[in-house]
Amino acid sequence: MTRLDDAAPGRAGPTACDGPRALLLEAREVPLGGVRAMEVHRSLPQRALPMVGAWCFLDRFGPQTARMRVEPHPHIGLQTVTWPLVGEVRHRDTLGNDVVVSRGVLNLMTSGAGIAHSEYSLGEDAVPLDALQLWVALPETRRHGAAEFERHEDLPTVALDGGPDAGGATATVVVGDFAGARSPATMHTPIVGAEIHVPAGSRVRLPLDPVWEYALVGVAGAPEVHTAPDAATALPDQGLLYLGIHRDGVEVSAQRETTLFLIGGEPFESDIVMWWNFVGRSHDEIVAARDAWESEADDTGTAGARFGHVIGHACERVPAPPLPAVRLTPRRRTV
Repeated sequence: MTRLDDAAPGRAGPTACDGPRALLLEAREVPLGGVRAMEVHRSLPQRALPMVGAWCFLDRFGPQTARMRVEPHPHIGLQTVTWPLVGEVRHRDTLGNDVVVSRGVLNLMTSGAGIAHSEYSLGEDAVPLDALQLWVALPETRRHGAAEFERHEDLPTVALDGGPDAGGATATVVVGDFAGARSPATMHTPIVGAEIHVPAGSRVRLPLDPVWEYALVGVAGAPEVHTAPDAATALPDQGLLYLGIHRDGVEVSAQRETTLFLIGGEPFESDIVMWWNFVGRSHDEIVAARDAWESEADDTGTAGARFGHVIGHACERVPAPPLPAVRLTPRRRTV
């Protein structure tokens, strides 16, 4: 996935949240790879909330019928978490991976200092597609390392507590730790990403770690999130409800069958500078990554190239957009 919007500076640091919140934020429609043939909604980053733990980006492409063609593009300093809901997408990268992403299977790509990949829907015709793609900022100890790719088809699913009202609610732990279960995916900060399924007419409790911050993203069903004994927030599809920190749990009720995605983790270790497909710590790092990608435009993947050549592609690629006329500054929350 490639993004085209720029960072917006704020006032406070990434660990500034000091208590519980119940902040509902709307997703915005954005172009995908410069082509507006696909409907894409971005829930994170937000101007007021650039990160939740190490999570720094969340797109949903779908539900829709479309022909997806995201040509080779680069990443630094992050992990991509691809979680399909409907349909299949072909992933190819500079490590030589050529796989099909499908429902219930996690594709996890760790960029380290640099990687490039492409994403195509299968076939030449428009097909049903719906998926979440998220980015996780890499900590200092890992962001300069080698690129890696993992695929996990067997993820843990746990029953959620709610007594007789739970109705068989479950959570699939996509990455990290949740409700006593751990995903096999290799992550580099304390984190969780979990798909929550709540049957119609049910009410469940989601256990949370009080030292982590969390947010819930609506996928389907528009549940109510009970953020206090006398307060509930309706969570629309694609909306993001920021829960803040210092909570040991939150309850969710559903009038109809509901799917949500929970993101959370330990507040991130530092500010990040995020521009296009790059997560760094300074303006100069971003400039160096952009220059490296543009310098490889006519490269065939020879040794020494920072990003390399995506398997199965010729010269197709997404060119880097122009840098803004001002120095890039860290993304900082204002809530």
